[in-house]
Parts: sequence; structure tokens; C-alpha cells
Amino acid sequence: MMDTLLSLKPQVDHMTTKIRIRPAATFLAVALMSAAPIFAAPAFADRYGGQRMVLVTVDGELMRNIPEAGSVRIIIDNQGRRLLVDNWNQVIGFEIPAWQYQEQNGGSQRDTRRGMDNLIDQSGFPEPPSAREQASQDIFPDAPRARIERRDLNPMTGTVPTRPKIIEVPAVEEPAQPRAEKPAKPEKKAPALSKAQVSALQVYLDRNGISPGVIDGRMGSNVAKALDAWFEATGERLDPADTDLIVSRLAAEGGLAFTTYEITAEDAAGPFIASVPTDYAEKARLERLAFTSTSEMLAERFHMDEAYLKELNPGVDFSLPGVRIKVVATGRKKTGKVTRIIADKARKQVRAYDAGGKLLAAYPATIGSSDTPSPSGDVTIERVAHNPGYTYNPKINFKQGNNDKILQVPPGPNGPVGTVWIALSKPTYGIHGTPEPSAIGKTQSNGCVRLTNWDAEELAGMVTPGVTVSFIE
Repeated sequence: MMDTLLSLKPQVDHMTTKIRIRPAATFLAVALMSAAPIFAAPAFADRYGGQRMVLVTVDGELMRNIPEAGSVRIIIDNQGRRLLVDNWNQVIGFEIPAWQYQEQNGGSQRDTRRGMDNLIDQSGFPEPPSAREQASQDIFPDAPRARIERRDLNPMTGTVPTRPKIIEVPAVEEPAQPRAEKPAKPEKKAPALSKAQVSALQVYLDRNGISPGVIDGRMGSNVAKALDAWFEATGERLDPADTDLIVSRLAAEGGLAFTTYEITAEDAAGPFIASVPTDYAEKARLERLAFTSTSEMLAERFHMDEAYLKELNPGVDFSLPGVRIKVVATGRKKTGKVTRIIADKARKQVRAYDAGGKLLAAYPATIGSSDTPSPSGDVTIERVAHNPGYTYNPKINFKQGNNDKILQVPPGPNGPVGTVWIALSKPTYGIHGTPEPSAIGKTQSNGCVRLTNWDAEELAGMVTPGVTVSFIE
């Protein structure tokens, strides 16, 4: 039979085509219809790339029953493995290096007992490859199945053609997976700014009458409103990240954002109160609703959040005269003649215009609440009072705690209306200061318009009785 096989060799040509190999995945393989390397007697001792190769079954045993010509097909998968496939598309065997078979089956003596000496040449196994060579060799797993077209018997000869048609078989359809949406490009985020950079921006806006509220080094809603007002006033979109521009303008218009201040004896002397009571009856018993500390007083003087002032001066005792501290370099108050004011409830901002409709100043504001809303439409300014006291009347204003009598609350920066009262033509309503500057634009009021004390004082210097105040929703 082996002679017969050898005689077929000249009649067989090489053919290369694409097929599909499975199990776990789809591979490309090359079908080589040359029987000589396997079906010739010395083929099992053939030096294939410098190594002796042997045929084993899918169970790992040496293949002793040589298949007849035409009953198998030889394919080489994409990893270079030579597989034998019968006409029922079953893999019945494959090649492995002889040294690998020897190692897997207990050495050459055992292999000889199993008939290995009948399948390889008498020179024995070659030396096992080096570790690097061994690592580069394919370790053959269980042989995969080949999807190859089965050919029928030739009705004239009763045999299977020796060159069966090998076709490319479509891969088994996998369940359709939902197509992953192409991730949207992330929006470019504005660069994070340091507190010093934000503070410089806040100081620049503050000096120009476009108030950001308390200067605290934070890019909050009040800063955003101020930037919009700056655009309305100047037509310029100021980039908060353009620190060079902001610093250069600060330097040219009054100096850099921060300066050094020495606490004086007068600063340290006060007078101060221990705390600000919440009950109006208790407020009324005090002589003055003064500041509670030097740090609170200095923070308001320099338009700063008190916590930020302390952060810039860690460990400082503000009550000691002669101590030098870092503070904001505020500018001069805005000047001009305001003829119309808009109190924007939705934006929580007060905007002041001159006779030509030009925006002169803008301030973050707390304007009314759902329980005690501010008026709507137009009213006018009737008078301006500095350092005002406050008359509490529960029948006209609002009910606070258990207080049911009229109370006269003393003046002071921590009084209910701060350091300025701008009375409006609608009774009990006005534009005024506040004892809580850091809460401006973030809380509610009892119907009036609250500004920081310094903003209320600046606005008071630009208005006169008769100026229109328009409340818009």
C-alpha cells in the first residue's frame, strides 16, 4: 500500500485556498494537497524545518493505520499545524514534533515499546530544543474541526476524488450585538484656575463697578453674572483664564490685586459685640449691632470673605496692632449719575444705568422670596439713609419668632439692613446692605433688595430721589 501511495505523489499538485477553521474562533488556513510529507513511509521521520515529525490521533496516540489516498484531506491552519480531515469533515489526526510526543509519553523507551521505532528513522529522537526554541513551538491543543465541503463518491469509480473541492465556508452567525455608539467627544473644560487667579479677576471687576460680591477666590454664580454685565458694559468677553491681561490691567489701574495692611490700634479696639443674636427683641436691647471681631471688620473693609482673609493669613492674631496681613487692594468707589435701576429677580442682580442707557454698575443681589416677594413693575427712590436703624413692625413687615410688638433695632453693619437704606416709593421696601455679605445672591430676603454693605454704599453715592427702579421677573 505504501508503494501505491508513493506512486501517487507525482500526480498531486499543490493548491492554496481560504477555509474556515473553528472551534472557538474563525481562522484562515491553507489546504495543501500534497500527500508526500505524510503518506510516504519516511514521512513520519521527515525533518520538517529541522525537526522530526510524527502523526498522532486526536487522542494523542501514534497513528498506526495509515489512511488511504483520497480518504483524507490535509490542511494547514494559520498557526502552521498540519491536520488530517476525513470526508465527514472530522479531524482524525495531526502532526507534532517527535520530541514533544516523547516528552508527553514518558521518554524514548516507552515510545519504542509502543512501536515508535517502526515510525521514525533509526537515528532516534533529536535533542530537545532549547528553552527559547521550545517556547516558540506550537503546543497543539485538541484538534479543531475543519469546515470543508464533502464530496460524493464518483459513480464511475466508487472512490472519493483525491483533490476534493475545498471552499470558504461562511462563519457561523453570532448573535447580533448592538452596535456601540461612537462616544461623543468630551467637551473641553475650562482650565482650572487658582484662587489667586480668580481673586485677581474679582478685584478687577470690583474696581470697575461690576461687583462679584465677596472676593473669595471662587468662580461662582456671582462671578459669572459679573462677567455677563462686563460684556454688556464694554462689549468685551473677558476670559477668566487670561491672567496676564487681567494682571497687567490691574497694575496699570491701581496696582496688583493684593497688598499688605498693618492692623492699627483703632482696628483692634473696636467696639465689637460678642455675637449677633437672631431674635429681634434681643437685637433691640443692644446699643449697636457692631462687628464681632477685627477680622470680620477688615474682611468687609476689603470686600473679602472673612474665611478667605483668614486663609491668606494663617495663624495671624487679628486683634494685635502692628500685625501685617495680606488683603485685597480695593479701588475707589464707582462714580456717575444713575438714572435707572433694574432689579432682576431671575438673575439676582441689580444693574444701574446712566441717562444714555449705558451700564454704570452691576451688583449681585438677594431679591425677595416666595413668602415675601419683592414688588413688580416700576417704583422710585425716595431717600437714602446711611447707618440706619431698623423699625420692626410685625403687622406691616413679617412675624419673627414670638415678637408681636414694634421694636427699634439699633444701627450697625450687623443690623438687619446693614449700613445703607435706599427707601423706595412702595412702603416698607428698599435697597439696603446686609450683615451676611457671603450669602448675597444665594439666599432669600424679606421682600427687599439686599446688596453687600460696600455695594449698597457705592450705589447710594450715585442715586438721587426720583430714580426709577424696575423690578423684572
